[in-house]
Amino acid sequence: MSSDQRINSLRDRIDAIDDELLRLLNERADVSTEVGDVKREKDPHPQFYRPDREAFILRRLGAKNPGPLPNEDLLRVMREIISACLSLEQRLLIAYLGPEGTFTHAATLKHFGSAVEPVAMASIAEIFREVEAKACHYGVVPLENSLEGSVNQTLDCLSGSSLSICGEIALAVHHQLLTNAKNLNNVKRIYAHEQALAQCCTWLDRNLKGAERIALGSNAAAAQRAQTETDAAAIASQQAAERYGLGVRATNIADHPQNTTRFVILGHCLPQATGEDVTSVMFGTPNQPGALHAILSILADAGISMSRIESRPKRSGSWDYLFFVDLLGHRDDDAVAPALAEIKKRAALFKVLGSCPRAVF
Repeated sequence: MSSDQRINSLRDRIDAIDDELLRLLNERADVSTEVGDVKREKDPHPQFYRPDREAFILRRLGAKNPGPLPNEDLLRVMREIISACLSLEQRLLIAYLGPEGTFTHAATLKHFGSAVEPVAMASIAEIFREVEAKACHYGVVPLENSLEGSVNQTLDCLSGSSLSICGEIALAVHHQLLTNAKNLNNVKRIYAHEQALAQCCTWLDRNLKGAERIALGSNAAAAQRAQTETDAAAIASQQAAERYGLGVRATNIADHPQNTTRFVILGHCLPQATGEDVTSVMFGTPNQPGALHAILSILADAGISMSRIESRPKRSGSWDYLFFVDLLGHRDDDAVAPALAEIKKRAALFKVLGSCPRAVF
């Protein structure tokens, strides 16, 4: 058999496989629609998006994947399939920190797929308000960056919100220098979110030392501003460059390449345990020696690992602090539930912010 004949034969096999994929995808869509109908019969206001069920599907397929398709590519495809099928039950409105082209926008599409309707918000507080009012089904907000630490606006909003954390997303962050200036010598101003400016300060000191650095609400807003100026640049993503028609003059300019931001999904749902979960809690301690140690000892004695702890001053002006802790496990787990109950007894203030599946990627 000649090379051309072999290629034609292989292409025939691909066509046959594609036909079978088409049939199976529509069969899956039919079953998803039927699931939606059953949910409506049971509950007039059903929960269509199930973070725990989605995580189970992705982890199960990732564990069974024999290759050669890498798990990351497989799970990306499956998220899009899940997104498209879920949209037949309900098209989700997802509030995110806009405008288009922010890393929050990218995290939203990474987690929910492209068959949702992202709704850009001007601030983190506005995202909370929209989801609390049920004008949007879910919201996506940045919680912490691997280099710059926690996003204080998110922590402050979580402390007073009725919403729960029902999912998390880990997104690798790559900063690009975007500009319409003909060369870097013409750049007089650099727009970016304050965290992006901090994350790229070494590169900026070396290459654009004399340029004014101006902090804006988001990197996408920075790209929007730089779009109309010939002597300005923005630090933003490749997607922002494409969205706002800017040239990429330097790539991956962050001081540390391993830069990851963790985003959380806000909603009214309470995901069930999956076996790979994280629980976020907030508490305040009495102002006395050893109070924080006593509470953290409850987790240690129960064999519960913490993955994060942050403190924020209470807004009472009395130098009291709130502590935000992430622990491994679900709030309903046999070891976690009694430990949280004991912390609630001892803490001056206590709130479970949510339990959700750990990020699959």
